Amino acid sequence: MRSSVLSLSSARDSLSATPPLERSVASALPTRLRPADLLRLTDEGAEDVLAGRYDHLLPANGVWPSDERWAARLLTDDEVDVWLISWTPGKSTELHDHAGSLGALTVLSGALSEFRWNGTELRRRVLSAGDQASFPIGWVHDVMRAPAQSVSDGSAQFVADSPAQFGASGAAHFATDGAVEPIDPALLEPTLSVHAYSPPLTAMSYYEVTGHGTLRRTRTVLTDQPEGDM
Repeated sequence: MRSSVLSLSSARDSLSATPPLERSVASALPTRLRPADLLRLTDEGAEDVLAGRYDHLLPANGVWPSDERWAARLLTDDEVDVWLISWTPGKSTELHDHAGSLGALTVLSGALSEFRWNGTELRRRVLSAGDQASFPIGWVHDVMRAPAQSVSDGSAQFVADSPAQFGASGAAHFATDGAVEPIDPALLEPTLSVHAYSPPLTAMSYYEVTGHGTLRRTRTVLTDQPEGDM
């Protein structure tokens, strides 16, 4: 993220000054905004959240929900939705796409694991604080809070590395001096990210990987919620 702090409103003003696309190009796209524009908006949103400009939207008393993901809409108009999301350990979004919307994100704190379908298999990458990613039409992925990294002094080491390895309670488990103990998610620092979708989300499709190594759509839902229902 940039060191300078600009508001989302200034970002929207700068986007409004973007020269319009040629008609032949614009007619083939779902939005006039491009991935670079969405990355810039999520970057601006991240800076504004860190600067405290959206403190009035944050959970009361600074207590982040620990059972389900939490989200607050930072900006919305006919072209774009911008959201702040807090991620909960052990809760994945399921494999999904964003229907006819382009997407982008910036990670503010913590880290996210993304499992993306590349046409033949799921590939995992970790997006840490300051990282960005954009999602074109047809991007199918599953996103969740990334496992904590091992501590070099050996005092605490995360032992779960996928959604299936979390306990039924959804709590992370750490190994401390050879013992495995559950960690209350509410005691962990929040994993936060800012997401932008253009045009604003109206639907999402969900998928599963078949035993034949192909992708099968299981359902499509109408929703305006980011990264699946909260």
